[in-house]
Amino acid sequence: MTEPTGRRERKKAATRQKIADTALRLFLERGYGAVGIRDVATEADVAVTTVFSHFASKEALVFEQDEGFEQRLRQAVTGRAPHEPLIPALRREIQALVRHCTADGAAPVWRMVDATPALREYEESMMLRHAESLAAAIAAEPGPPRTTTACRTIARFVVDAFSLAREATDPEAAVDEIFRMIEAAWEAARPRERAPAPVPPGSAGTGRG
Repeated sequence: MTEPTGRRERKKAATRQKIADTALRLFLERGYGAVGIRDVATEADVAVTTVFSHFASKEALVFEQDEGFEQRLRQAVTGRAPHEPLIPALRREIQALVRHCTADGAAPVWRMVDATPALREYEESMMLRHAESLAAAIAAEPGPPRTTTACRTIARFVVDAFSLAREATDPEAAVDEIFRMIEAAWEAARPRERAPAPVPPGSAGTGRG
C-alpha cells in the first residue's frame, strides 16, 4: 500500500531536522573541524547517504534553514497585502529573521560561523543567492519599473541588513536605522517623469495646411 504523501513528507522533514540538530550539537561540543559527516550520520542513526540526500555539504548542515529564509524574503514581496509598500514589508520580515537568529542560544552558533572560514564563505555565497532571488521578485513587481541595477542594489541592501543587524548591540534598532536608508535609496530609484521638450521659439502654428 502506498504511504500517504503527507506522512512521507512529515517523516522526511523530521529526519532532516534530526540530522541538522545532531550536527549542530556535535559541532558545538567538539568543534566544527573535529566532526565529519560520518560522525553526524552515526550519531543521528542514519546512513551517510541519507545525510547527503538532505544536505549537499557539511556547511549546509549549519545553515539548514537556508531555503526557508530565501522563501520568506520572496514571500515578503509577493505575499504582502494589496497596496502595502514594499520596503516596510521587507523591514518587517528582516526584523523577524533577526529576532530568530539572535534568540537565546544562537550566539555560540554565530561565533562558530565567524571563526570558521569555510562557514563564512558558505554564508557569503548563500546571502548572494538570497539577494539575487529577492531582486528577481522585486523586479517582477507591478507598477513603474525600476532598473535591474536598482532592484539588485536594494536586494543586496536588504540581505546585508540582516547580517549588520545581527552583529549590532541593539539588533532591532539597527534594522530600523538601516531601513531608513534603504527607504531613501528605493525612493531615489523611482522612475522620474520626463518634462516635455521645450518648443523652439516661432515654431507654433507653422504647420502646413
